[in-house]
Amino acid sequence: MIKENLEKILATIPSGVRLVAVSKLKPADDILEAYSAGQRLFGENYATELRDKQPLLPADIEWHFIGHLQGKQLKYYIPFVSMIHGVDSLDHLAEVDRAAAKAGRTVDVLLQVHVAQEETKFGFAPVELENLDHLDDLSNVRICGLMGMASNTPDTARVRADFHSIRLIFERLKSGLFAGNPAFSEVSMGMSHDYRIAIDEGSTIVRIGSSIFGPRDYSKKPTN
Repeated sequence: MIKENLEKILATIPSGVRLVAVSKLKPADDILEAYSAGQRLFGENYATELRDKQPLLPADIEWHFIGHLQGKQLKYYIPFVSMIHGVDSLDHLAEVDRAAAKAGRTVDVLLQVHVAQEETKFGFAPVELENLDHLDDLSNVRICGLMGMASNTPDTARVRADFHSIRLIFERLKSGLFAGNPAFSEVSMGMSHDYRIAIDEGSTIVRIGSSIFGPRDYSKKPTN
């Protein structure tokens, strides 16, 4: 079923948009089924779960960390992660830079912007992003774009407006603070329930889990 679900999703995603198959709380066998169907890009939300899964699975998997970043847990995945989606403060950006330097790597990151209408969402306010400084001090992170989430609402007009706002912020940064930086090229937005709207509004990376792997058992969520 995972193979069939994945194929259905991929048929709706245009070229130029990458799919992160969100495999949190799913066993390695489920990931291998998606891998066997051709998927190579997977996303995990929990640091210790990612640490434990990575050595069990093929080495050519591109792992993205898409959960809330905690500095003390960076050591679990910084040696191999391809991209970190949720860098939501300058302090966290500096923590990733230090951890990547210690591991002898340069790590791709996305800056999380907060436009949703819930206080529980993390991220930079748009005005903060446009006034970032000291970025030249960071030598072991490569800022590749933005990540954002829409408001948790059935109002599709609100969801579309949120995604539109994220894309506009990206375009302002690309022509302003990050002008001349070819690495700044990604907009990660859209999940199982809203990814088609996100693609319409300019997403380049969508994060889809339950529509591929089915419901999750959150009683298995790591406690650390």
